[in-house]
Amino acid sequence: MDDRRSPLLGGLTVAVGAALFGTLGPLSRAVYDHGLTPFGFVTWRAGIGALAVAAVVVWRAGRHGVALVGWRSLDARGRSSLGLAALMGATLNLAMFLAFSRAPIAIVLLCFYLYPAIVAGASAILGWEHMDRPRIAALTLSLGGMVAVVAGGSGVADGHGFDLLGVGLALSAALSQAIFVLVSRSGYRTVPTDQAMLAVLGGAAAIAAAVAVGVGTGRSLTLPLGDPSLLALVAFAGIFAAGIPSLMFLAGIRWIGPVRAGILMLIEPLVGVSLAALLLNEAVGPVQVLGGLAILAGAVIIQRARPEVSAVLPPGDPETGSPPAGALPVDR
Repeated sequence: MDDRRSPLLGGLTVAVGAALFGTLGPLSRAVYDHGLTPFGFVTWRAGIGALAVAAVVVWRAGRHGVALVGWRSLDARGRSSLGLAALMGATLNLAMFLAFSRAPIAIVLLCFYLYPAIVAGASAILGWEHMDRPRIAALTLSLGGMVAVVAGGSGVADGHGFDLLGVGLALSAALSQAIFVLVSRSGYRTVPTDQAMLAVLGGAAAIAAAVAVGVGTGRSLTLPLGDPSLLALVAFAGIFAAGIPSLMFLAGIRWIGPVRAGILMLIEPLVGVSLAALLLNEAVGPVQVLGGLAILAGAVIIQRARPEVSAVLPPGDPETGSPPAGALPVDR
């Protein structure tokens, strides 16, 4: 593959995944209206997403001969990194969907999308990414635009007002996401993307189900079985807002690096706020429109910035175990 095209294709992969993730706010409200709890939604969404990813794993193993990587075959770093990624995936989902049940979607997304700044700062400290002027400008523009997207509207038209616990949950989700991004960059490179995401989604489903039972809401886990419309909603969420975008996001992290992937994921709040306005009557004003344009401008700037060779790593690399021509392995 032409290296000059790799950043563009990797960026497109992350952007599409971000747009699919942007549907989660309205989807969560819809399933809550059917009586499903946030713990139940996480269980079903992650569980169905895991099944969808498992189908991809089996197909690739049978058709393309991709070897299945066993837990015992990983070294200590690989096992701890993959285990931490799975744990962060679970805590991220639990916190995020609890936050959606308590606060406006726009406010939750504002708090959650502090994570690119956390990733950028940590990557610079660790020496993984050089924060040059274009990247700093893009990050500043994107974060400023996101503030405008949220601050430009009341976000209380649907009855969800500012909630301190909801904000705290969203911030904890941001921290979990930042750790997930950093660990996923190179912590378990010998595990193919689809198999790694299968472990992450399967772990999230198992942990969410255990939490639901532990807090006494285990009965809600069976609600979709008796409600076809609810089952359709969680199935859609599992396939198109879990399995597919999760694969895209993890592939994008390995393809273009965590800073670029994190900034491009800022497309998610633009989509989420727009859907909230259309479906949930959360008004979008002129300031929010300008903020959305700023988010996209930041994504364009970061795509036009010259990539560092260590960040250009196609998602197929973990399957071959060797870096692409002209690029260095991300883990050092």
